[in-house]
Amino acid sequence: MKTQTDTNSRIINGIALGFSLACLLSAWAAAYYTGEWGHVFMDWYRIMISPCPLVTDYFALGGLSSAMLNAGACGMVCFFFMTGLGGQSRANTMAGYFLVVAHCFYGLNFLNLWPCFLAPFLYLKWHRLDFKKNLHVCMFATSFGPFISELLFRYTQGGFVMGEVHLTVSGLLLTAGFTLMLGFVVPAVLPGVHAWHKGYNLYNGGLAFGLLGFFLFNFLYQTMGFHSHGNVNRVNPIYTRFGYSYWSYANLFFILIFLACLAAGWYLNGRTFRGYRHMLKDTGYSSDFAEKYGMPLCLVNIACHGGLFLLYLNLAIRFTEGAGFTGPTVGVVFAALTFTAMGQHPKNVWPIVLGYQVLYTMVYGICSATGSVLPWSLSTQGYINSAAFATGLCPIAGRYGIRAGIAAGFMCASMCTATSGLHGGLILYNGGLTTGITALILLPVLEHYIPMAREEMKDQTLDMQGMITLIGNMSGRQKGER
Repeated sequence: MKTQTDTNSRIINGIALGFSLACLLSAWAAAYYTGEWGHVFMDWYRIMISPCPLVTDYFALGGLSSAMLNAGACGMVCFFFMTGLGGQSRANTMAGYFLVVAHCFYGLNFLNLWPCFLAPFLYLKWHRLDFKKNLHVCMFATSFGPFISELLFRYTQGGFVMGEVHLTVSGLLLTAGFTLMLGFVVPAVLPGVHAWHKGYNLYNGGLAFGLLGFFLFNFLYQTMGFHSHGNVNRVNPIYTRFGYSYWSYANLFFILIFLACLAAGWYLNGRTFRGYRHMLKDTGYSSDFAEKYGMPLCLVNIACHGGLFLLYLNLAIRFTEGAGFTGPTVGVVFAALTFTAMGQHPKNVWPIVLGYQVLYTMVYGICSATGSVLPWSLSTQGYINSAAFATGLCPIAGRYGIRAGIAAGFMCASMCTATSGLHGGLILYNGGLTTGITALILLPVLEHYIPMAREEMKDQTLDMQGMITLIGNMSGRQKGER
């Protein structure tokens, strides 16, 4: 008899297949749209052989069609592992899939994916752990993709010439050693970091990998005395509206995908949206939407949450000067979907995004009053990217309220462009690092001024027996104090 877990697993696998095929079909369509037909694979090859620290725009480095091909190919790798390994795909598997595809537009490619992806299997084999249950760890490990490209093509060679490949024995050995280290360190650091932010940062890997990347980058460059070359492929982070921005193409692509998700969710949920309103009341804290509400409603959530984030990007790009729909911008739309089955929904995310607008309005007002030049906007590339990952702080808004959510977004926005310098841009989950630091700073303050007992009474739905028990416990404590 089919269980809900089986149904969820099939839908999650279907999502991975559907999004991957959409990217592959989009690559074919984009080749005609941009006139890149005939050199798509050469452009993809250029992407794979180039160093790629944040933020390397694959639309600029390769092209629209080759970036889509890269995302589709890497997505299919995840899909084949999801279906080829025995066991069930779960919400965290879907989260790992979306993070892989998201970064295939700026930093991750079909070459540097493999060492990172396969490395944790060494740990899983050594400790005899189930491969399928821990597949998300392998997907999360691809955050170190830029390190692989850096060690292969630039670190030991003193420079990099676009289009030329010079592999060295020392570079290959260093990459092999780095991969082996990842295999045994990445699975070990993930569980411990969760205790720091107590589950209020959904991008747990961002904080863990960012701190590990901080150590690795400084060891490889500062301690060893190597010169950090920066990103020779990086286009100026303040893009014009025209540059490598594909506004109409990107909007059409995502609107079609989100409409398909909405229709599929409606159909699989018995041709109704019943239950989604209940999901919107969930705090998102330590919550598995797939198990609680079912994947059909998670498909609806993907459509609603993704559509609203796409609307936010369009408004930011329309009314402020900065980046358009570049490779990183398209990538973070995928990233915004990461935890739509594990805590994110429009109701607990909008306060976080509003925090960005509050900060921008404050800075704009101060600059206008003092005659200073506005240093950034909501559509500056770093702030676009950060806003997608800041949504991982949604449990703070869900449990501590709208004002706490706005404060989280405000703080995250104020730090988002500084954290990449800690690891030299060689960790892809920089937004997760920023949200992790935000949670570490903000959470103790919230816990001090909003005691958890009071928060439980405010936010959690209790049945009558639970309410009676809670009141009884509180009365007992008061008598004890007397």
